[in-house]
Amino acid sequence: MLETLRLNPIAFDLGPITVHWYGIILGLGALVGLLLAVQEGKRFGISPDFFMDLLLMGVPSAVIAARIYYVAFEWNRYKGDFLSVFKIWEGGIAIYGALIGAFICGILYARYKGYNFLRIADICAPSLIAGQLIGRWGNFVNQEAYGGPVEESFLRDKLHLPGWIVDQMNVEGVFHHPTFLYESLWNVVGIIILFVLRRQKFLRAGELLCTYFFWYALGRFYIEGLRTDSLAFAGPDWLASFMNGLWTPMEWMGFHAGYLNIALEGNVRVSQLVSVVLLLAAIVFVVARRVTIVQPVHYLDPLVSSKPKASDNNIGSSDVANS
Repeated sequence: MLETLRLNPIAFDLGPITVHWYGIILGLGALVGLLLAVQEGKRFGISPDFFMDLLLMGVPSAVIAARIYYVAFEWNRYKGDFLSVFKIWEGGIAIYGALIGAFICGILYARYKGYNFLRIADICAPSLIAGQLIGRWGNFVNQEAYGGPVEESFLRDKLHLPGWIVDQMNVEGVFHHPTFLYESLWNVVGIIILFVLRRQKFLRAGELLCTYFFWYALGRFYIEGLRTDSLAFAGPDWLASFMNGLWTPMEWMGFHAGYLNIALEGNVRVSQLVSVVLLLAAIVFVVARRVTIVQPVHYLDPLVSSKPKASDNNIGSSDVANS
């Protein structure tokens, strides 16, 4: 009976074209992120066209980088069937790879438009976390990125999850931690924090972005340890022990680490290591700039482009901030 209650990953067919829920959900996340950036950009006099163009270039860059990142760590799985590399609707998108692609695109585009990248990244930080909290539901529909096995009663009686979520967490007769939900809810709290912080006068340029990095990396580190599909590599024993030690608070709360085939995959989860590095980098960045910069630029300061206005070159003024 549980088989009939699981969600169909295919939303509908348009002739020979199959539309997957995974793609629809990712598209929805991108749209919500765009609307958030456009709305905040209005406060700084930035045209919606700027963010629309950024999205049109940033999404493909993020998807390509995310797929390359994932396939690079799962090459043994794909080398025998290279065409599978392009089947992103089946899952296999690494969020840290997506961030790398999006940030490379953002740096280049902001420079091209004459804006300070950190100022633009601050505006887009809530958009990033909003896209992630929505995008995780694509993993839910695909029955992927879940955690280790749990009792059905844990999901229904302790977490009080609705039946449609519990049923979807039944994978081949075994119920699993809904890590997609844990991360999504963690990001809901994160976006509220960002919304509050960006109204504060003390917030400096780049610090909202660092807050996003800190918050996401902190939650991702502990949630990643629950998953059974983590990308991993064979690292030194001291590093594996260090990572396991940092994850110990989860064991104190009664959680157990998700299965990791050390012999075949490695002993260090890639996303956990990246999370630790990102978290520390965010802290160092904020502290260093607070100590060294005497006359800082704040988040609420006017934002202008260094490029000449359209009235001077007849190109168009939609991307020039009026402040």
